[in-house]
Amino acid sequence: MAITEHKDIEKGDNKGLEDLFEPFLDEKSKDFDSKKDDEKFVQNDSIAMVLISTAVAVCGSLEFGSCVGYSAPVQSDISIDLNLSVAEYSLFGSIVTIGAMIGAITSGRIADTIGRKGAMALSAIFCIAGWLAIFFTMQGSVLLDMGRFFTGYGIGIFSFVVPIYIAEIAPKNLRGGLTALNQLMIVTGSSISFLLGTVVSWRTLALTGLVPCILLLIGLTFIPESPRWLAKVGREAEFEYSLRKLRGSKANILAEADEIHATILAVKSLPKVRFMDLFDAKYIKAVIIAVGLMVCQQSGGINGIGFYVSETFQTAGLSSGKAGTVAYALIQIPVTILGVILMDKSGRRVLLLVSSSGTFLGCFLVGTSFFLKGQAIILAWVPILAVSGVLIFIASFSIGMGAVPWLIMSEIFPLHIKGTAGSVAVLVNWFGAWVVSYSFNFLINWSPAGTFWLFSGFCIITVIFVARLVPETKGKSLEEIQASINK
Repeated sequence: MAITEHKDIEKGDNKGLEDLFEPFLDEKSKDFDSKKDDEKFVQNDSIAMVLISTAVAVCGSLEFGSCVGYSAPVQSDISIDLNLSVAEYSLFGSIVTIGAMIGAITSGRIADTIGRKGAMALSAIFCIAGWLAIFFTMQGSVLLDMGRFFTGYGIGIFSFVVPIYIAEIAPKNLRGGLTALNQLMIVTGSSISFLLGTVVSWRTLALTGLVPCILLLIGLTFIPESPRWLAKVGREAEFEYSLRKLRGSKANILAEADEIHATILAVKSLPKVRFMDLFDAKYIKAVIIAVGLMVCQQSGGINGIGFYVSETFQTAGLSSGKAGTVAYALIQIPVTILGVILMDKSGRRVLLLVSSSGTFLGCFLVGTSFFLKGQAIILAWVPILAVSGVLIFIASFSIGMGAVPWLIMSEIFPLHIKGTAGSVAVLVNWFGAWVVSYSFNFLINWSPAGTFWLFSGFCIITVIFVARLVPETKGKSLEEIQASINK
């Protein structure tokens, strides 16, 4: 039973929305002499606390999206108000990814030392400090960059601890749907920043970034700590209290408690993995797939386009980038929801192929629009092609390349190398995000058309990589996935 429980955690199977209304009682709880009214109470009690806890945790995901989306709508205003050069703004826009890299590297140890709630609280404090530093910047870029770095460090921890916390508190039949909320709320936070940035000043927008952090800090006082972490560190009384609070006061938690303890013992018995072990023939293909997908995700230009979308539209000839930025923001959320629905229906590999093909088309159209502008050919089509290309790109990215690489990474690694291999993949992802976001403005100044055609070339490489190396993981057990990789 312990191993089955852990497989479900890793796989994150999505179930239908009707599962949200199924009771969470274990089969062994049938020996309780409960009436139907009691069963309804248990169901509603447990659903309520799990959903409240998840809602609090995804405030961190909302904050993540707010930080990522901040730089796009404010580039022009900040650059003018603080007299920033292209290099200075590029550093400001991209330094969030440096902070996130460090946050991601340290997040595992932090979450294991002070708990999942403690890690989320620490992240919120760093983000609050960062936003206040940005708000109070008067001249120069030192305080501005420091604030951006702090918010990056905070979201680096959030990127690890929020999905971990949700997976550890959710019942099996809710785990897939609730963990998917993490990506959805990141996109929502980014879209909110884009939209607000078109109507408020950059200082006011920085203050709005405080809201998810404040809500999170308040909410953490009302929700339980992860019962799995409490069991891991030996706090048995708090473990039982937390699990009972999450499952309902009348639920029989004995069977699940036994499973959690057995899983923790099984994990502790596994050998520790060193970095060099990842190059073993048994694991190298899975590492190549996971790291390759992270490289493909970033090399298509998502962080450059996302961070500087308003400036891209203005470069293409729009009098104001606000209309395009609003459209960019609005399209992300419904397409991400569609991707979540299709993930367990059409399959991961199909979504990746469709998504990367769409990002190629989007980048190619934007590059073509800049080429036409540079050659002074059919200039009336330039803004239309630019906006259409960017919207096709973000819609295509949101339906597959945004979330699927992370899901596949969680499925292809054996349990005992998951922490080490996953950390490497996350580090590569954030490093790629920094390279793209920092170089984007320089590339645009070099050649706008060349920049987007370069991204479209990487998108073609992604199609080839997925077609040749990435396995379909839909509907397979973790053992079946790992066996198919090593054939």
